[in-house]
Amino acid sequence: MKNRSVSRLLYAQMVDMGGIPVRQPLPTQQVDLVDPFLLLHHARLQAPRYVEPRHAGIGPHPHRGFSPVTFIFKGGVHHRDSRGNDSVIYEGGAQWMNAGRGIIHSERPPVDIHERGGIQELIQLWINTPAKHKMDQPMYFPVSADEVPEIHTPDKRATIRLFAGELLDKKGPVPSQTEVIAATLFFDPSGKVQIPLPPHHNVMLYLLDGEVNIGDYGKTEGLHLVLFNNDGDGLTIEGVQPTRALLLSGKPLNEEVVSYGPFVMNTQTQILEAMRDYQMGRMGVLIED
Repeated sequence: MKNRSVSRLLYAQMVDMGGIPVRQPLPTQQVDLVDPFLLLHHARLQAPRYVEPRHAGIGPHPHRGFSPVTFIFKGGVHHRDSRGNDSVIYEGGAQWMNAGRGIIHSERPPVDIHERGGIQELIQLWINTPAKHKMDQPMYFPVSADEVPEIHTPDKRATIRLFAGELLDKKGPVPSQTEVIAATLFFDPSGKVQIPLPPHHNVMLYLLDGEVNIGDYGKTEGLHLVLFNNDGDGLTIEGVQPTRALLLSGKPLNEEVVSYGPFVMNTQTQILEAMRDYQMGRMGVLIED
């Protein structure tokens, strides 16, 4: 296995998303996207006690043309959408949605969030959908922690949890429309993994915290997104401190990307059509209790 070299590090700057503070290492002024990955947000939120959980979080909003995915590291997320899906997923799981031709959903804290410590720590990832599938029917995949296959190193000092794609003879439970590998990684000090990845994929690694050694590059700290060159067929990562990370590998679509707010399409005309369809109610209706 030939290790990929590091292309660059992107720091996860704090940004305000409609009053919610999140860290955003992608996109930045330097890097617009890492095809097929469009956006990565890392949020650590204290659920307010002065607002009922069913009224907190993110209210109903539309999407079309990509997959918004939420990985849950602490707390939980209550997902409801205009297709009738209603599901709570807790720590260790994910809410994975292919927005397709259009869907409206909300993302709230679960009603028992305060009994669970009141903290939500999440990563939201936007994965572009191939043009031929952008107008497919929407699909929603709730993934609970016990449905995620785990890969442990022999010394148990590093763990890989696989959500999508195939890795080290395991297969993730999510049938993504885009060819991706998505996994969370957990390191104790000196825990070490060697991960083979398709040479034709774009690869990036986001560190939520801690510190790791990456191949010949050396130490890399938390709150950074590591972008890799396409010059190898794998990664070698070793924990220096207790570390949590998200590994993403995806086949580039090499298609035109035109986005506006919650819509990601291939042409400006398609964006205008998405706005019209949303305003006309063609993406459905979500009325929360």
